[in-house]
Amino acid sequence: MTVAAGLRNGEPTELVYLPESSWQPALIAFGLAAVVASIFTWWPYGVAGAIVALVALIGWMRDARYAYSRLPRRQRVATAVLPATPLERSE
Repeated sequence: MTVAAGLRNGEPTELVYLPESSWQPALIAFGLAAVVASIFTWWPYGVAGAIVALVALIGWMRDARYAYSRLPRRQRVATAVLPATPLERSE
């Protein structure tokens, strides 16, 4: 039996949840850029940009609310035992 076979990491104590990838931030940026560009160009660009930005923001908030509702309500938290004395360098 090797040393690695005898060691076990066990279960993870805390889980990290990442949101899914999304196009909403890019669409919001595009919509706001169109609003700013409409100041110097034709005003309907700003209206279209504002609509795109608002729809993307609402969708992003809806997705975030759904992702938050899927998270576990309780998580087992474990702490590591830290040494009382500072570690010394081995030379």
